[in-house]
Amino acid sequence: MRVIDLRSDTVTRPTPAMRRAMAEAEVGDDVLGDDPTVQRLERMAAERLGKEAALFVASGTMGNLVCLLTHCRRGDEAIIGDRSHTFLFEQGGMAALGGIVPHTVPNQPDGTLCLEDVEKAIRGDNVHFPRTRLICLENTHNMCNGTPLTVDYTARVARLAHQHGLRLHVDGARIFNAAAALGVDVRELVREADSVMFCLSKGLCAPVGSLVCGSAEFIAEARRARKVLGGGMRQAGVLAAAGIVALEEMTGRLVEDHARARRLAEGLAQLPGLEVAPVATNILYFWLTEPAAKTQEEVVDELAQRGVLLFGRENGRFRAVTHYWVGDEDIERTIAALADVMG
Repeated sequence: MRVIDLRSDTVTRPTPAMRRAMAEAEVGDDVLGDDPTVQRLERMAAERLGKEAALFVASGTMGNLVCLLTHCRRGDEAIIGDRSHTFLFEQGGMAALGGIVPHTVPNQPDGTLCLEDVEKAIRGDNVHFPRTRLICLENTHNMCNGTPLTVDYTARVARLAHQHGLRLHVDGARIFNAAAALGVDVRELVREADSVMFCLSKGLCAPVGSLVCGSAEFIAEARRARKVLGGGMRQAGVLAAAGIVALEEMTGRLVEDHARARRLAEGLAQLPGLEVAPVATNILYFWLTEPAAKTQEEVVDELAQRGVLLFGRENGRFRAVTHYWVGDEDIERTIAALADVMG
C-alpha cells in the first residue's frame, strides 16, 4: 500500500532531476571558498530574493540562528511572535547559544504582529533593560494556518524597525509559498527586510539546505556565525546542485500544492465530527468537534493503518501539509480514509 505522507513538506524526496544534478555536481571546498556549485546557488538565491549576497546553510534552524547571531550581541533583545517557529521549535538557540533575549508579542490569527504591540515592546535607552536590536517575522506562518504575510504589512514592520534603529529578519522558510499564494514576486515580500532565510528542503524538494540572504556586509559576518556553529561544509556542491534545480524548477509549481490543500479542506469539511481552519497555502489544520468519539492519538494511529500519515498538534489540532509527492488521487484517498476513521 502506497503511504501518503502529509506530516510535513520536509518529507519531500529529491526529484530525478535533482539526483542527476547531485551526481554530476562540480565541487570544491566551500569553507575555502572554491566550491563553484555552492557559489552559483548563492548567486541565484541572492538574485531571486533581491539581495546583494547569500549564504548556503545546513537547515532553516541554523539559518535563523545565524541571522540572529549576526544582528545581535549577547544581552541584546529580539522582538518575536509567541507562535513563531524560532521561539517555539528551535530549542531556544537564540538564548542558549547567542545570549539573545526573546521579547514575545502575540501572533494574531493571520500570523501578523500588531504594530502597536511591536512598538510598545521596543525598549528605551535604559541601563536596566536589554537593548532591542531586531524584529523577527515568519512568512508563511506555520502555526497560524500557513498564512502568508503581505508585501504591505512586511514593509510597514520594516519601516517601524528602521525608524527605531532596529533591523528586520524574516524567517521565510516557506517564502516562495507566500509569493505563490499572493501572486507577487518574492522580492517584493522581503524588499525592505535586512535579512531573510528560506528553505530548499520543504516544498522545493531539495534533500538538504537553506539560504540566508542580505547585504554583502551582512553575509560576510553571517559566514563567521555559520562557521562557529559548525556549519562550514566542504564539498557541499553535491547538496547545492539540488538547490539549484529547486530554484529553477520547483518554485513555479507550488500553486498545485495549494490547490490540493484546498481540495483536502473542502473534503474534510463535509465530514461529521471535523472542523477545518481556512487554507491559504499548503498547510491545513483541522480538529475534532465536541463530543469526539475518538482521541487525537486514535485518529492518527487509525489513519496510519490506512496508509495516511499526519501529525497531531497541540490543543487537539491535526496538521496536514501538501507537497510535490502528494497527488490528486492521494487527496481523495486521504478524505476517504478520514471518513472511514470518523465513521
